[in-house]
Amino acid sequence: MLITSLTNPTIKMLRALRQRKARDEQGRYLIEGIRLVGEAIQCGAPLEMIIVAPDLLTSSFAHELVEHYIAGGGRVLTVSAEVLGSLASKEHPQGIIGVGRARYTPLADLVAGVNGWVALVDVADPGNLGTILRTADGAGFSGVILIGSTVDPFDPAAVRASMGALFSQQIARAGWDELLAWRQARSLPVIGSSDRGTVDYRTATYPRPLILVLGSERQGLSDEQLAACDTVVRIPMRGRSDSLNLAVAAGILMYEITRDT
Repeated sequence: MLITSLTNPTIKMLRALRQRKARDEQGRYLIEGIRLVGEAIQCGAPLEMIIVAPDLLTSSFAHELVEHYIAGGGRVLTVSAEVLGSLASKEHPQGIIGVGRARYTPLADLVAGVNGWVALVDVADPGNLGTILRTADGAGFSGVILIGSTVDPFDPAAVRASMGALFSQQIARAGWDELLAWRQARSLPVIGSSDRGTVDYRTATYPRPLILVLGSERQGLSDEQLAACDTVVRIPMRGRSDSLNLAVAAGILMYEITRDT
């Protein structure tokens, strides 16, 4: 059955997932595009269904992807190009959107890896969060811990920027005090980053696994949070700029921490 009505009840519920309130209420989110849907399937991410617009789906790989998903018992919702366009956050959609089920890993269930985790405190930009997820995956970190009011990792911009790392990285949510208690129980070192840090990031010692803590784009880490870190590193600035983009800084630090691996 081809859905062509923009007012179809199912479509209206799915369209609402472009807003965080609906994602939180429904526990679902949208995955746009052939590559990301393919990554979700290959990583075994929990999917509720795939939405397909036959008139837009011209890629042979995409058709094979849909057939593979159906063969595995997956549900496919067929819609018109107009309906799919109303669900997409970007122009010129590729004809396929996945509906994922949001999944967080409790702190107690996080699996230890060689390098550790990145903890983000009150990070506001979904693009930064998605990019950090992607870099954490590339650098061999186990996952990302979202502290306080850090943005939704299932925001369309975060999903897109993660380039599939959202489906392979462990993601936890916690309060600051919860993080400290978990860190103490596991005897994990905490490395903070701040322009007030006294240690050049290139000369610091990084015992692993560790927790790399990064603060918000505007405020950084508070005095209390910096005091809880075992080491606070800084990235020297040599030009007129007084800071780096958060995701860029995170990438520099993650690769420095793992430089000898």
